[in-house]
Order: sequence, then C-alpha cells, then structure tokens
Amino acid sequence: MKFAIIATTALLALNAAAAQAQALPEKFKKAGKIVIGTTPNYPPVTFKDPATNQLTGYDIEIGNAIGEKLGIKVEWQDTSFEQMISAVTTDRIDLILGGMNDLPARRETIDFVDYMKSGVQYFVQPKRAAEFKEATDLCGKTVGASRRTNFPKDIEAWSEQFCVKAGKPAIKVVGTEGSADARAQLRQGRIDAGAQGNESLPYLMKLDPDTYKLVGAPFAITYQGIGVSKKNSELRDAVAGALKALLTDGTYKKIVDKYEVQPSAITEVSVNEVPLK
Repeated sequence: MKFAIIATTALLALNAAAAQAQALPEKFKKAGKIVIGTTPNYPPVTFKDPATNQLTGYDIEIGNAIGEKLGIKVEWQDTSFEQMISAVTTDRIDLILGGMNDLPARRETIDFVDYMKSGVQYFVQPKRAAEFKEATDLCGKTVGASRRTNFPKDIEAWSEQFCVKAGKPAIKVVGTEGSADARAQLRQGRIDAGAQGNESLPYLMKLDPDTYKLVGAPFAITYQGIGVSKKNSELRDAVAGALKALLTDGTYKKIVDKYEVQPSAITEVSVNEVPLK
C-alpha cells in the first residue's frame, strides 16, 4: 500500500508537470528557453559562489526547477534590481526571480507568482547588543537598509507606530546601496543597526559567526514573487502551475531545507497574494 501511495503521488506530480509544459506559450517553446533576471548579491537567496563564480542560491534552484517542470531551458541574466521591472515589461527578460517583494504598487505594472515569505529584521553588532535588548531600543537611533527595497518605508511605518506614538524619538532611516552596504556601514560604526530580509540573516550569521545580533521579531511580512509582465498571463499561469507541482512532489521542500529558509516557506501558491484554486 505504501509503495502504491508513493507511485500515485509521483504520477500526479508528473501529470501536473506535463500539463504545465503543454500550457507554456508557443513563443517560449519555439525559443527553447525562458530568460530570468536576477541580482546575485543576496545570499542565500541569489548570489555567486565565491569558489566558482557560478550563480547559486534558493532563487536559482527554484527557477531551474520550474524550468525542468516546464520542459524548457533556463537562461539567467544578471540584471540590476532597479532595472528588473522595466526589463521584464520590455521583453529583455521573461521573468524576475531575485528577492523582489510582491507589493501593490508593483502590481500596477507586473504580476507576481508568490514563492516565499519575507519580513524585515533588525540586527546590530554583538558588542552593542546590551544596548538593544528590544526593538524599541532603536527609537532615536540610526538604522540602515537598502534603498532599492521597501525596507526604509517599512522601518518608517514601524517607527511611527512603536516609537513616535509611544512618545519616543523616531528612527533615523538611512537608505543604503544594498544590504551589503548596510552591513558594511554597521561594521564601520556609521549606523547603529541594519535591517534586511529575515530569510538572509541566519545564513550570514552562520557564514560569519559573532558578527551580528538579531533584535526583535521580523515585521512587515510580505510575499516575494516571481515577476511576470501582465501581457504574458499564460506564462504566469504556467509558472504558477509548475511551482505548485514542485510543492506537490517535494522538490520545493528540499530546496527550502537546503538553504535553511523554513520560516519563509509557503504552503500554497498564490498570484498577487490570491491563492490558486
């Protein structure tokens, strides 16, 4: 009976993959590939292996697995975060897969197939951890976060709610040139704390022990999505179906476990935060 169940599950996943490959728009079948843009500077989500200079990470493996389900080659293109949306709307790339949050303002231009969750997490240097036992201890202090993300606005909103309304001074937000710059400024003592996605910090702390101390719990939880041009709704639906097949056959969980991003894992696929039926 156990083997029959396993065989049935495998067959369902295979059938789902075949259906999605068939659903892939003809122009992509003819091209024999889909081009995915990423910004490889956000380990363990998307980065280049220092030893080989090859693209690696959670997003890269998710994208490659989707390509396998669709029966098509994946070609990765290094694209600056600022150019991602314009690149996908002008067909320079077909998909965005680079740690981009699914935000209502972005949905005016593109659609998102949501594949993970992310929250903003404060962190400080261990030598100053005693000063910042709670997140509200950051009120009146300087916090740096990538200006390319929604993190600065999220911090300002958090500060308004938990600092200003409580009669404390607001957090001074510094927009940095990416999360790596925020961490560099923290080490240099130019800011009191940094903030970035909670999915990345455990990896960095494991890679470089005794460098950062987390403060408070993640907040402003949102989905990260695979960006697709609104004119390519068939591609969007094919990608969503392929991702659903990855959840069904266990591939998604294997990738999540490999990169230890379990708190960010999804349990169902959604498009623009609306669950698939």
